[in-house]
Amino acid sequence: MKFFRPVIFATGLLLSLGTYASANDVIETEEAEEGTFTFVLENDLFFGLDQDYTNGVQLAWMSEPDYAPVWALKAARLLPFFPEDGLVRSSYAIGQNMYTPNDISDPDPPLDERPYAGWLYGAVGIVVETGEKQLDQLQLQFGIVGPSSLAEQSQEFIHKVVGSPKPQGWDTQLKDEPGLVLTYQRSWRALVSQEIAGISVDVTPHVGGALGNIYTYANAGATLRFGWNLPNDYGPPRIQPGLPGSGFFEQTDDVGLYFFAGLDARAVAHNIFLDGNTFRDSRSVDKEPFVGDAQVGVAVTLRSARLAFTHVFRSREYKGQSNPDEFGAISLSVPF
Repeated sequence: MKFFRPVIFATGLLLSLGTYASANDVIETEEAEEGTFTFVLENDLFFGLDQDYTNGVQLAWMSEPDYAPVWALKAARLLPFFPEDGLVRSSYAIGQNMYTPNDISDPDPPLDERPYAGWLYGAVGIVVETGEKQLDQLQLQFGIVGPSSLAEQSQEFIHKVVGSPKPQGWDTQLKDEPGLVLTYQRSWRALVSQEIAGISVDVTPHVGGALGNIYTYANAGATLRFGWNLPNDYGPPRIQPGLPGSGFFEQTDDVGLYFFAGLDARAVAHNIFLDGNTFRDSRSVDKEPFVGDAQVGVAVTLRSARLAFTHVFRSREYKGQSNPDEFGAISLSVPF
């Protein structure tokens, strides 16, 4: 638990600093809106698997509009592509990802399979929505890869609870390494929209990328939605890398239901979970330079709450990977 407490403390400190700056330096909207709390769980056990990207969990909070640290907003606007106006929100998150080879019963997995690895992180971000049509999301993640990520303990605990065999190969996992990654996504909500026989249909494209010692990539894609009483959102949120989505959405008095499908293509320059540690010897595999995600799912909105399930198909991420990856994602967003 030695690293878990500092990450919690650092995230809480940044949250308190952000709130202080917001309350004193940012003018709030006349009609106060609540922030949004989001829980996301991604796991391959939904489809009877236990390998590759095997589990991800994230707790996040996004503020109401016009509630963000001035210093963070000024720093974001130093980027030439970041918008100068719009509704500004701040975001804070903590999460953990875990990765394993194909056979978790083998204490010495083959060297040509993905190494064991965990990623425990906190995150702070700035989100700007322009004209309810464009969403810019800038996020800084900071954390640790390796034994201090507590991924081994988390998987062993979960397997004990559900009665699965204890994983045996965590002694071969990546070494401890501090991680930092800056991610950016821009989405254009309902760039194409149409109503057919009472069913609303829209398409939201996105572009973005990441830079850091955890991930470095460029990505682009789009999400198609169709259903009834579509909320003004950008699709359900996902743990990165993946289709961006949004934690918040426009609340309505009606029940909404929509189905969605999306694609995301990434040109990957660096992935520590495949390339191995940056400054220390560790296991590694030869990664694929291009990776794609395809997803389908359903989302239900009831006034201020949104519940979504996503089925994700991910192409092979490294040379010799036996099968493409497949996992499910559940997300719940509620005002908080």
